[in-house]
Amino acid sequence: MAMVRYIVEDVEAAAAFYLKHFGFTLKQQFGPAMAILTRDDLTLWLAGPMASASRPMPDGRKPEPGGWNRFVLEIQEELPTLVSTLREHGVHFRNDIIEGPGGRQILCEDPSGNAIELFESKSS
Repeated sequence: MAMVRYIVEDVEAAAAFYLKHFGFTLKQQFGPAMAILTRDDLTLWLAGPMASASRPMPDGRKPEPGGWNRFVLEIQEELPTLVSTLREHGVHFRNDIIEGPGGRQILCEDPSGNAIELFESKSS
């Protein structure tokens, strides 16, 4: 099982986002500091400002949300249909759907600006 930790600004808002839009299940919550969610073989740790993972590094740099690293959710439905539904619910996208040799993909963001790649395989 893969585990990914995302630094988020608001654990409650981030957890609600993943539960509502992407079918994650809440496994454990540590108040406003952290939540652990699962979906298939992925465990997602959401670490808020009060989490130990959000403490500054020895050189002074502070972990923060955003960036381009991401996890990929392979979807089984038509990507344009899902994107339309998510846009209706206010989900922000960084780009439009692009097609590559293996399928179609698009990047959306959680409430803290962390990237999520939605991927529809050509074989789906």
